Amino acid sequence: MHRGNVYNSYQISILMSINVFIIHGTGGNPNGNWFPWLKKELEKLNYKVFIPKFPTPKDQNLDNWLKILNNHNKDIDENTIFIGHSLGSAFILDYLERSSKKIKSAYLIAGFIGFLNNKHFDDLNGSFTNKDFNWDKIMKNCSKFYIISSDNDPYVPLAKGKELANKLDSNLILIKNAGHINSDSGFIKFDFLLDKISKKLQ
Repeated sequence: MHRGNVYNSYQISILMSINVFIIHGTGGNPNGNWFPWLKKELEKLNYKVFIPKFPTPKDQNLDNWLKILNNHNKDIDENTIFIGHSLGSAFILDYLERSSKKIKSAYLIAGFIGFLNNKHFDDLNGSFTNKDFNWDKIMKNCSKFYIISSDNDPYVPLAKGKELANKLDSNLILIKNAGHINSDSGFIKFDFLLDKISKKLQ
């Protein structure tokens, strides 16, 4: 009984030291999709959750987004978890490539690199995705990657998720018929992701 109480106290102290960043994509905002719901649920578990607001589509470019995230530099350490949706996934890779810090894990949801063969989005996303990434540096700065994709995403082909998984030496987690894993495809909650994150600390 005593041992159990000590373990629970230790587990709680670990949870309280974990910061989570949820990164939206092109045209997104902190109040969209499943982001507010996940923030609320993670805060119930004593995580500290940040959802920065990045300029989009006006003034959307990698430098402007990095400036926003750099304002949170003191909140990022080896116990930090990053969660990126759509372009937010590529932005996390950009950050890890440039950072001198290491993080605990990154969840890349409906993520991609390169172009999507959609001029509107490719023009907006180019500074984030149209480049040769330093994969060794990225993987050195993050202990574990989780790639989550759908098989009927109207914007991001499944092949893009497979490419990320291959580049990051990770497994692809497939959610069938989930669209872009956003509110338009019914994702105002994301129980699968919450369960995945919380179980990793047990």
